[in-house]
Amino acid sequence: MEFPQWVKDRVVARQGCLHPYDELPAARLAVVVVDMQQYFTLPGYQGECAPAREIIAPINRLCGAVRAAGGTIVWVQTASDNADAFWSHHHRVMLTPERSATRLETLRRDSPGFALHPDLHAHESDLRVVKRFYSAMAPGSSELEPLLRGRGVDTLLIAGTVTNVCCESTARDAMMRDFRSIMVDDALAAVTPAEHEHALHGWILFFGDVLSVDEATARLRPARPAEKAA
Repeated sequence: MEFPQWVKDRVVARQGCLHPYDELPAARLAVVVVDMQQYFTLPGYQGECAPAREIIAPINRLCGAVRAAGGTIVWVQTASDNADAFWSHHHRVMLTPERSATRLETLRRDSPGFALHPDLHAHESDLRVVKRFYSAMAPGSSELEPLLRGRGVDTLLIAGTVTNVCCESTARDAMMRDFRSIMVDDALAAVTPAEHEHALHGWILFFGDVLSVDEATARLRPARPAEKAA
C-alpha cells in the first residue's frame, strides 16, 4: 500500500529506512494465516468479513511461494468452546446475549463455521493452531509461539482477517516477543477499507513492516535442503 508522506517520514526518522528487511530467509520464516474460517468468510455468518473472500487467492499465492522456498505455513483458527467461561467478560459484557450465544454455537470446533474456507490451499504438511483469544500469542491462547520457536522461526508474515483485530493483535504480541513481524497488506482484510488502512498506519509507525505479497516473495531466500522445516 502507499503510505501518506507523514507516515513514511516518521518511520524513516525512527529506523533509517521504510522497509528494514532486504532478505527473508525461508528457513526462519512462517506465514501465519489468521481466522480464514467459514465463520469469518462466508455470507450469513455473524462474523462475516466480506472483503476476506478477496484475499483467498493472494493468501494461496503467498503460502505457495513460502512453502516452495522451504518455509513454514501456519493456519490459525479461533474456537469458541467454553469461551463463556474463560473469556466471560467478552461474552457477557462486550456481546449482546444473542450475539454471544450465536458465537458460542457457530464457532465451536465441531461446527462448520470453524472450518477453513474451502478455497484455501492448505497442505497436510502445514501446521494447524487453535486459539482462544484475539491474539494467538496471548498467554493461554494457543501453542503458536512454542511451535515457531521449535522450528527456529524468527520472522512472521501475518495474513488473514480481520486486519485490525486478530491479525494485528497476534502481530503486536509477536513483535513484543522479539519476532520480526510483517503485515502483508494484500493478504489481509478488514470489514472496511478505513479500518484496514488505519491499522496498517499504526502498525508500521511503531511495530513492524508492511509488505505486499509480491514484495514479500521477492525478498524470499530459499532454504537449503538441510534447513527446510521438518
